[in-house]
Amino acid sequence: MTMTNTKNASAIEALRNLLGNRLSTGSSVLELHSRDEAYTPPAYPEAVAFPETTEQVSQILRICSEHACPVVPFGVGTSLEGHVIPIQGGISVDVSRMNRILEVREKDLLAVVQPGVTRTQLNEELRATGLMFTVDPGADATIGGMAATRASGTNSVRYGTMRENVMALEVVLPNGNIIKTGSRARKSASGYDLTHLFVGSEGTLGIITNLTVRLFGQPETILSAACAFETLEGAVDAVILAIQSGIPFARVELLDEMQIKGMNILDSEIGLPEKPHLFLEFHGSQVSTAEQVETFQGIVGDFGGKEFKWASKTEDRKKLWKARHQALYAAKALRPGCVGMVTDCCIPISSMAECISRTKIEIVRSGLIAPIVGHVGDGNFHLVILCDPESERELEQAYGLAETVSHLALEMGGTVSGEHGIGIGKKKYMIKEHGAAFELMKALKHMVDPYDIMNPGKLIS
Repeated sequence: MTMTNTKNASAIEALRNLLGNRLSTGSSVLELHSRDEAYTPPAYPEAVAFPETTEQVSQILRICSEHACPVVPFGVGTSLEGHVIPIQGGISVDVSRMNRILEVREKDLLAVVQPGVTRTQLNEELRATGLMFTVDPGADATIGGMAATRASGTNSVRYGTMRENVMALEVVLPNGNIIKTGSRARKSASGYDLTHLFVGSEGTLGIITNLTVRLFGQPETILSAACAFETLEGAVDAVILAIQSGIPFARVELLDEMQIKGMNILDSEIGLPEKPHLFLEFHGSQVSTAEQVETFQGIVGDFGGKEFKWASKTEDRKKLWKARHQALYAAKALRPGCVGMVTDCCIPISSMAECISRTKIEIVRSGLIAPIVGHVGDGNFHLVILCDPESERELEQAYGLAETVSHLALEMGGTVSGEHGIGIGKKKYMIKEHGAAFELMKALKHMVDPYDIMNPGKLIS
């Protein structure tokens, strides 16, 4: 456990005077804030603050700025690249108590929420309105955290990622100043796009305290399906042709045969053949969804697609997508007792079949088990690399495999992360991916956070 740094002791004392019992140094609380869902060695904060208002966040950051005390924003800890791990100690600022839905403007198709609101909480609130918030990364993440990591997920192929769905922000800067970016208007040609500077900034530039997000109408008809293929390449090529043919998938997910095997182990009722699969969802009217399905069925046969398993009832659809969202746990079921090192990349969709094929060769070469799942509609795929945490050899092989995938993505004109973000794990690729633009990122970081108190050691050193 991290011991209290002498220079941070004064900041912690001042915060205790400000927050009272909303500041904790209890061992169980510190442990909870020392890790996320990724396989990353834990690091403990020296204290955890639980603000309830924007003004309290502002006061916390003023105190930490005065004492040059590190600050790490925390939602519910579902990130996958070590974003919320306080590797330099300091204060973890947990925004889970800032969880109010402030406004729903049905006619404008938007909602205003605090950062601790989770995506399922918002959608429960919206159920009676006929609207929905569409970004679905699988985990029940906070919307503030989803914006900070520029999250996406299974619905992105049709509805976009957090980048497209955040309209405006309230942000507390490292010095405690409160700014507002963006507006409720659907577009703007006014000034720099500061909203999207903070979307994806991973807590390195400030703490998001308020978000205005886009909403969409709930579709009249939803049809989901699982479709088996003989090869991964056939599944990818079928999706490419379907997208070129104008089929507006709501979701289209790729799962390799190893991932399906893990799902069957985790839940024997799934009962899918252990072959590459597409999980699909179509939204629209009864007529339009029927047309989408008919067109897609006409395409997949040419690429080895067969054995459709349809789900039109709500409970059947939920079961199908629950299986997809539990991909990490299904992967771990393939090798109990092992950890899952998770990585992702995103490439142009035309390169996806080649990139996955080369990745499969590297998996075999590594000697490890690493199921593949992906948002095939936008070129994004993930590996869950299973390894024994007590084996230095396996850990080294796992890190090597993840590095190979990152280099493949860059070689093919892609990015080292389509949605997980950079955090600790992928910082070393930033110069190779961004070149001279990375120097501008560093300059912006230094200008906004000259004492480097905001999530230090992440994204940009």
